[in-house]
Order: sequence, then C-alpha cells, then structure tokens
Amino acid sequence: MKSFKYLAMSAMIGSALVLGACGAQGGAENGGSGEQLSGSVKMDGSSTVAPIMEAVNEEYAATQPDVKVSIGVSGSGGGFEKFIAGETDLSNASRPIKDEEKQKLEEAGIDFTEFEVAKDGLTIVVNKENDWAEDITVEDLQKLWIEDGKTKKWSDINPEWPDEEVKFYSPGTDSGTYDYFNEVVLEEKDMVKQNIQLSEDDNVLVQGVTGDKNGIGFFGYAYYLANKEELKAVKIGGVEPNNETIESGEYTPLSRPLFVYAKNASVKDNEAVYDFMKFTLDNSAEMAEAVGYVSLPEEKIKEATDALEGLK
Repeated sequence: MKSFKYLAMSAMIGSALVLGACGAQGGAENGGSGEQLSGSVKMDGSSTVAPIMEAVNEEYAATQPDVKVSIGVSGSGGGFEKFIAGETDLSNASRPIKDEEKQKLEEAGIDFTEFEVAKDGLTIVVNKENDWAEDITVEDLQKLWIEDGKTKKWSDINPEWPDEEVKFYSPGTDSGTYDYFNEVVLEEKDMVKQNIQLSEDDNVLVQGVTGDKNGIGFFGYAYYLANKEELKAVKIGGVEPNNETIESGEYTPLSRPLFVYAKNASVKDNEAVYDFMKFTLDNSAEMAEAVGYVSLPEEKIKEATDALEGLK
C-alpha cells in the first residue's frame, strides 16, 4: 500500500522544484512574510484535510525551517474538541463546524474564522473483484447503510447481485467524513451495526475493502486516488467522482468543502501561525491538486486571504 505522504510528494515533484528551490530567501514569493521566523503551529482534526496540510508543511519547512508545525489526525470532531480546549491554533475539518461546537468555543472565549481550502468528493469504493456494483443511487446506499435490524446482502439492492453478506468499512464517529455521510446519505438515521468496521484511519478502511470481495467503504477522493489500483470507485446516479464533477457539483450529494478553522488570537498574536496560514492560502490551489483534491477558484482564495489579513 502506498504511503500517503509518498503519494503527495511524488505528485508534487514539479512544484517542489519551483517552491523549494526558493528556500528561505523566497518565502514571500510563495506566501508568508519572507522574514525568518521561529515558533510553533499546532493543528489537529480531519484525516481528509491532513494530506493537504502535510503537503503545505513540506514546502513551508523549506522557507521557515525554525517554525515547527504539528499536524494531528484525530478526526474533525476530535480536532474541534482540542480546539475548544485551547490546545491547538488551527482545526482541520471535512465538515462545517456544528452549532454546539460554536457554542462551546463562545463559552471558552475563543473567536475563530473559517477558511475553505479545497473541494473533495466523498468516494464510495468496492473491491476490485466486485463486478456488479458499478453504479448505484443514494437510495441504494440508504438500503445498505441504514440500520434496519437485518443482515444486509447485495441481493437486497438488485436480485441479480450475489446473495452474499455485505461487509462495511466506515470512518469513525469522530470523523467529519462520517458526519457528512450520516447527514447527506443516511439523513441522520442510524448506520448499520452488523459486519462493520469503523476507523479514524482511512488507510485501515482501504486495507479492509482491498482484502474483502464483499466490502464497501467510503472516504475522501484523495485516498481513493492513492489506492485506485487496488479499489474501484462506484458511480453515484451515473456520475463518477473526478475533478470536473466534484468542482461543478455534478457529483452530488457527495461533493463537499474542506476547511481549516483558525483561532483569531493565534493569528493575531503568533506570527508563525499567521505566516503559516497565509502560506497555506497562497499555495492551497497547487497543494490541493497535488494530493488529489480539487482546488478553489482564485476569487475564493482571495476572499479567504483578505479575511486572514483582517485578523491582524
């Protein structure tokens, strides 16, 4: 199985030659202040957003080697818990912040700003040997994934499909990907409880579906791209996930935005946090594409950059 960092760096060789060669002298050209800084930036959250931030950090380290950036992957929900507790400067999320999380931040006296950094297409995958589930509907997904007290079989969807039990692989309950799937596909109903493995580590889900002919799972588009030789993406209502259908929204309802939430006080008081966030926005389009996501249009990136500047 491919290491995700390996995928990201392999895809970024061209950009690394341009960005990294600038080194410490060229930081301002590619984002950031250009002056040498020291300090730390702490972030946690979505495993879906993490590849973008890891790719950004690989480049940022070439311009600011004395700034130490830590990137945790406890899931969107877990990341917000740390953000609320004041343990992190930035929180990565593959879903919008919930009202109850906003309230807890308000109670903790933490002001924040939401930054969209890329688009993703939550991808439904099956085993390579699965030659029947080529194209399914959201209603089919509901029949499979919503708990109804029965053991699910492929033949429940189509009587011509195998009369075999389906094995499910899902992100854990702290994951924003789980939350998003629960909201837009399951419509807040309980997820199936039998024959299911949940994990906050998307690579565990990849391994599960890869090794199970009757497996079905879901995770971010980039993780599918990293393992597309071992997995098969399922069309949803006749539409396959790719850069064009995700950006246009045709791949509905599984196209979604990816976010970084910044603590306003960290941006204002910690030059390293501001500088890293500016570098992230300035390079988000290139980095998102490099690791398999869909970049935002220039006007949206400019709006985010203006919002960041307003926090100083």
